[in-house]
Amino acid sequence: MNRFLEELRVQRWDDHRFYHHCRINQSLHLISALSFIVAYGLLFVEPAWSALLAWCVSMTTRQAGHFFFEPRGYDTVNQVTDEYKEEVKVGYNIRRKIVLMGAWAAMPLALAIAPSLGGFIEPASSFPEYLHDVGLSWLALGVAGLVFRVVQLWLQQSLMTGLVWGTKIITDPFHDAMLYHKAPLALLRGERYDPMLHVQQHR
Repeated sequence: MNRFLEELRVQRWDDHRFYHHCRINQSLHLISALSFIVAYGLLFVEPAWSALLAWCVSMTTRQAGHFFFEPRGYDTVNQVTDEYKEEVKVGYNIRRKIVLMGAWAAMPLALAIAPSLGGFIEPASSFPEYLHDVGLSWLALGVAGLVFRVVQLWLQQSLMTGLVWGTKIITDPFHDAMLYHKAPLALLRGERYDPMLHVQQHR
C-alpha cells in the first residue's frame, strides 16, 4: 500500500509540475473538477446526463486548458523539452488526447446517421432519447478509455503503474479542486503563470 500511495504521489506531482503552469489552465481545471464532482453524483441517478455533463463541461474545459493555454515550448521550470514530457507522460499525451476527443466528437454523428448502430440498440424516437443515447455512448467511451490505458500501462510498464494511473484519474477532480482553488484569484491579480517556486525548490 505504501508503494501504491508513493507512486500515486509521484504521478500527481509530475502531472502538476509538467502540465499546469498557466493560471488559466489551472482555473479551467477547477471548473472541470467541480463539474466532474457533480457528474459523479449524477452517475448514481442518471448515468447518461452524468456523461453529458462530464464530457461537455468537465472534459472540454480541462482539455481547452491544455490545448490553448498551457505553454508548449521549453520548460524552464523543470528544464526539459516539451517533446520529453510528451514521451514520458504516463496518461494521455496530446496525440492520444486528440484521438480520444475525435472519438468523442464522432459519436453523436454516428448516432445521428445510424440511430440503432446497426441494430445494436433501440433507435431513439425523439431528441431527448437521442441525447440519452449520446450520453450513454460517451459514458462507455470514458470507461473504455480508462480501462484501455490501464491495460496498456500494465503491458508497457507494470500493473501497479496502470492501477495507480486509473486511481489518479478517478480521484483527480477532488485533488484538483484542492490544488487549484486559489488559481482564479491569482489570475485576477494578473498572474498569468504560476511561478512554481515549490517545484524549483524540489529540483
